[in-house]
Amino acid sequence: MEPEPPSPAPANSPHDGERPHDPAGSLTRRVDGFPGARILCAGDMMLDVFEYGDVTRVSPEAPVPVLKKTGERRMPGGAGNVAINLRSLECRVVFAGVTGDDAEGVSLKNYLEHRGVSAGLLAALEGAATSVKTRFVAGAHHLLRFDEESPLHMPDTFVRQWLERVIPRIAEADLVLLSDYGKGLFDERTAQGLIRACRRAGKPVIVDPKLPDWTIYRGATLVKPNLKEFEAVSGESFHPGEAGFKEKARKAGQALCARFHLGSILVTLSEHGMIHIPSHPGEPVIHIPTEAREVYDVSGAGDTSLAALGASLAAGAPIREAMKIANAASGIVVGKFGTASVTRDELKEQLEHNFRPASAVLTAGQAAELADRLRAQGRTVGFTNGCFDLLHPGHLESFRRARELCDALIVGLNSDASVRRLKGAGRPINPEAARAAMLTALKAVDYVVIFDDDTALPLVEQIRPDVIAKEGYAPDQWPEGRFVASYGGRAVALPRVEGFSTTSLLERLK
Repeated sequence: MEPEPPSPAPANSPHDGERPHDPAGSLTRRVDGFPGARILCAGDMMLDVFEYGDVTRVSPEAPVPVLKKTGERRMPGGAGNVAINLRSLECRVVFAGVTGDDAEGVSLKNYLEHRGVSAGLLAALEGAATSVKTRFVAGAHHLLRFDEESPLHMPDTFVRQWLERVIPRIAEADLVLLSDYGKGLFDERTAQGLIRACRRAGKPVIVDPKLPDWTIYRGATLVKPNLKEFEAVSGESFHPGEAGFKEKARKAGQALCARFHLGSILVTLSEHGMIHIPSHPGEPVIHIPTEAREVYDVSGAGDTSLAALGASLAAGAPIREAMKIANAASGIVVGKFGTASVTRDELKEQLEHNFRPASAVLTAGQAAELADRLRAQGRTVGFTNGCFDLLHPGHLESFRRARELCDALIVGLNSDASVRRLKGAGRPINPEAARAAMLTALKAVDYVVIFDDDTALPLVEQIRPDVIAKEGYAPDQWPEGRFVASYGGRAVALPRVEGFSTTSLLERLK
């Protein structure tokens, strides 16, 4: 078989390099767009059963706990859980898969339909049994998991008929998700049939892989393995906490992209977050950490992450935003018990919490530490400065423009003593505490640092922002801008808004 060229990057592919201008606001607006996202989700279907009970004694027959049943839950697992998560996020979902021709298969189809997932492409294979995973749980502790399953063996005729039903629905989708749990649905016939159809239709296709041989996934827009799966297919071991990890992962990931004609790879790293490796060497590798929180149960966290990632990309998010949203969603679901899903409201609340400043007015040292932490999270730190004695529309426009260039904007504010040295004995009109309070109340300003020097250069040297922006300064008269540019940052001279200045306002007041 002839090798295929790399997948084209559709308009809503994960290779868009734009940055959000308002971290929480931009991300929550993406989540607000989920109800318009149309996703075809295909994958291995199984039934998850949770048998709950209390343990108060040990069996006299053997040294094992006796579980006295108190309740039971049944729900879709595997790719079915991905579909349920997509619906919980209010996406429009069509599910395609195969079950056994048994009562469990019927109940799964009914469950999906009852929750708003279109399951007309969920076919029953004659003679096959639906996979069932039963978990016995006491309190918050899993005692045992009992699996009833056998791989699907699908005749060519069945596969052909299934693809003939599924492929026409690709045209209606914004994005296609393939959730492979290694139960037999995906092989050379089915996976390649769907991926090639997506390529012909210009639709991005994301694969959550299970098999160590990615041949059947070739041509996908993005493949999303966990670290263990990435190690298995690459033949290398990786240690995310060690120096050099990012470069080593990039080389291995780009080799896999070339080998299997993939658009990119997104590796989930458990407590170390996730890393996106594009196929093109000129595009940046993005590594973001996980959201720290207490882990209650990891069941289905990967499904939630896949659903949130797919929903975000289908809603038009660039890969960096989609990763942040998926990261937040999986952080929520590990705090729940059992196979769980996340709602749009929960996700928006978590995103706003992640970006909420603990304190808006910082010392220089705190600002430097914060900037390092934000950069470690893959976020861009911006900076501007001034006296800001009497706020006017010119200031507001400068803040707005500066904020468009970064994920978090730090404003350096001249202290009262500094303003007096620069402006004279009659200034400032408002004391530094009042000026700082006014600035932190603005939507475009995240943090304020009061500094006592005559220039902001010492503060800039501590914070080392990625972007510095200020109006009315030529580069040769702007030492702070030259310093930021010296280590590869951006120095942006903002256009001045004519007709507004503090001096002119004071003259009119006189």
